[in-house]
Amino acid sequence: MIATGALQQIDKLLGPRGYLDSADDLKLYEYDGSVDKALPELVVFPRSAEDAAELVRIAHLHRIPIVGRGAGTGLSGGVIARAGGIVISFARMNRIVEIDLANERAVLEPGVVNLEITQAVERDGYFYAPDPSSQKACTIGGNVAENAGGPHTLAYGVTTNHVLGLETVLPDGTPMSIGGKAPDMPGYDLTGLLTGSEGTMALVTGIIVRLMRQPELVKTLLAIYDTVDDCADSVAEITARVITPAAVEMLDGVMLRMVEEATHAGYPMDAAAVLLIELEGLKEAVEEQAEQIVDACKCCRAREVRIARSAIERELLWKGRKNAFGAVGRVSPSYYVQDGVVPRTKVAPTLREIHRISEKYGLTISNIFHAGDGNMHPIILFNHHKPGELVRAKAAGDEILRFCIAQGGSITGEHGVGMEKMELIAAQFPEETLDMIARFKRLFDPECRLNPGKMLPTGKGCMEIRQPVGMQI
Repeated sequence: MIATGALQQIDKLLGPRGYLDSADDLKLYEYDGSVDKALPELVVFPRSAEDAAELVRIAHLHRIPIVGRGAGTGLSGGVIARAGGIVISFARMNRIVEIDLANERAVLEPGVVNLEITQAVERDGYFYAPDPSSQKACTIGGNVAENAGGPHTLAYGVTTNHVLGLETVLPDGTPMSIGGKAPDMPGYDLTGLLTGSEGTMALVTGIIVRLMRQPELVKTLLAIYDTVDDCADSVAEITARVITPAAVEMLDGVMLRMVEEATHAGYPMDAAAVLLIELEGLKEAVEEQAEQIVDACKCCRAREVRIARSAIERELLWKGRKNAFGAVGRVSPSYYVQDGVVPRTKVAPTLREIHRISEKYGLTISNIFHAGDGNMHPIILFNHHKPGELVRAKAAGDEILRFCIAQGGSITGEHGVGMEKMELIAAQFPEETLDMIARFKRLFDPECRLNPGKMLPTGKGCMEIRQPVGMQI
């Protein structure tokens, strides 16, 4: 229960339309894109960095847990209010503050939608590179919290490679500016430290990002295979030829049929798997690389390699890829998305292991993922109305991630640890590393009020939390 004094201060700061506290409204904020739920006690909507700082000061005074929230599209439980408390939604802090094309920079509030950055500059020949599949909905603040990636990060890198500076609020309400427009700022890289810290150290209220010039030519290819292994082998073959496409996405037969039925993007319904490959750069280089990639795919027994003949055809292929999760929703009442990473040479055996796990647990698992950097996204289909299916889905996901670790990979490439993988992170890092991460957390947040119950395993993280009514873990 939020203290009366705290609620009165918040009402004075934001007005009655600046927060939500009814049971029905709070239910809209009890979940994200993962499978867990917990009710916050209050949701507030600052309109400025000053509002956000004052809200954090009020929460500090009354010792209330805080969770920052963007669009709620995250897939690891990162914005679930495990301890109740206050969710600070940045939905109304959605201004593009400055576009500086001369220096290829943009200054943004955290609630700006990812795609809107590119839309603001594309007429001038620029774009913002990180492009999560949820880019039409996800916000830059959430991208910073989770260090989001996307299909084109094979060539361009993830969010941290494009964030130059941050405006933040520490857990006691103190504003802190780090980084800036200039490259290679002196001192410790606090911008890099906070990018991907999942809102556990500071709240981000402003972001400076790097803009990039649009390439001279873009080519999109679709390679079609009769076996999953041949498709996976092509990724290693392309890499062996020293070609780095902008994107290499893989869809298995289960996934591509769901996508094609939903979007009619032109994917072959009878294929075992496809690669969606995109090349960008100077015209001569792209043309030459396209020929090499066609040859590489055919050497790995691709039955056909298509090259998109127009911008419309290219956009349709990407529409199928970007709308894949929606396509799954037409087929299964629930699904659980995983985010393991393996070396590119381990993609084929990992897919075979995922198939084995699907049979073991009696669940359909489809695959759509960033094959170029080994970032696997197995999607586990289940029915949450059937007793035990969610438990089996979680167990299958856990087994997949443990296999990724055993292959020399990671439990997350872009979705974050959140509450979903906080126990599993102990299998990723030794005790000494976990202790150091915990020390950083306590340095910034000694009272453990900022997004508690995330990132670190029980015993290392802030697990002295209240579990409010409605908590479902």
